[in-house]
Amino acid sequence: MTKFDPAKSLSTRTSAVAEGAILAMTQKARDLKANGADVISLTIGEPDFDTPEAIRQAAANAMNDGQTHYVPVAGIAELREAIAAKLRDENGIPATAADVVLANGAKQAITNACFATLDSGDEVILPAPFWNAYQGIVEMAGGVPVVIPSTTSEGFKPPLKRIATAMNERTKLIFLNSPSNPSGAVWTQEELEGLARLVKSHPRCLVVSDEIYEYIWFDAPPVSMASLPGMYERTVTINGVSKGFAMTGWRVGYAAAPTAVAKAIAKVQGTFTAGGNAFAQHGALAAITGPRDEVEKMRASYKRRRDLAVALLKGIAGIEIAAPPATFYILADISGLLGKTAGNNRIETDAEFCNWLLEEFHVATVPGSAFGAPGCIRFSVATRDSDITRGMERLAQAANALA
Repeated sequence: MTKFDPAKSLSTRTSAVAEGAILAMTQKARDLKANGADVISLTIGEPDFDTPEAIRQAAANAMNDGQTHYVPVAGIAELREAIAAKLRDENGIPATAADVVLANGAKQAITNACFATLDSGDEVILPAPFWNAYQGIVEMAGGVPVVIPSTTSEGFKPPLKRIATAMNERTKLIFLNSPSNPSGAVWTQEELEGLARLVKSHPRCLVVSDEIYEYIWFDAPPVSMASLPGMYERTVTINGVSKGFAMTGWRVGYAAAPTAVAKAIAKVQGTFTAGGNAFAQHGALAAITGPRDEVEKMRASYKRRRDLAVALLKGIAGIEIAAPPATFYILADISGLLGKTAGNNRIETDAEFCNWLLEEFHVATVPGSAFGAPGCIRFSVATRDSDITRGMERLAQAANALA
């Protein structure tokens, strides 16, 4: 009898989706650290702050008051109302509570939106660099990713002409992530208005606007696509409490969309999971309706860390860098270091560089190719100043070792 191989029972869609580079590099760093290595991890995009005490207390109070049961699929009514009010007041988005669907994190909200809108073969524009989860989600939902590249000199934002050339009658979605992971790029209102004109010229096209980093900006606050004239009915706004409020482990995200799309998103949510965690939603309610003092303190800290990392990076030959206007990420062009050797190692790609940097210098980063930005690497500066300084010192040593 032939030995059964469980791997042969996997679906084509599952086998086709690559393992996330961020998770892979993070795990590799953890394994090295477990074996005694002094690893500096600049990989994962997670605030290193604790969730503010008032938010934690609100969740604890809710739990103690018996809020431990199933909630409506779309979320508790008071949180949906609060999010709609926040979108109207802070973002200029004319949302109502009926347009808001809570999810188990913004990542699930994105997944819900894709499964609610995409048919097999529909094309999805991914302006690169982009968060690497987008591509896998689109493929899982049956969509066809269409990657539109950009460069450091373009501010990591593809020109509108390049996007327009890629659009056709099969284009269903355009992903927008402003502020951006991995580059920290922010689309200006003028750029968004140009993109909106493109979207309106295609009868089936919607924008999925991922705004999870909206509170982590340094130069000017970002503009929401759905706030532009005629774009609310064309936009699914994705957000949550993970990044701005340091609530990554709470898994509370949401989508806000025209009512018909919101109902479809809720149908997907109800099919795959159901409503999210009850008391976590009460914690999110405290975050959304509470003061922003702690958010502002965290934002100031991220700016200081960005400035520190950028100053150190600019002194390293072979690396091209511009200060990102938002987020706690820096996307550095290392193409000047590729094609060189150190000992028996010849470094040809960004992935090879990241692996070599981790193995030889114990600094964990993420290859830009995972985000559609080959020749770059991404740093997360959501960590201590001392780790940033030591990490950049080691990176400089690595660059000097290449000949």
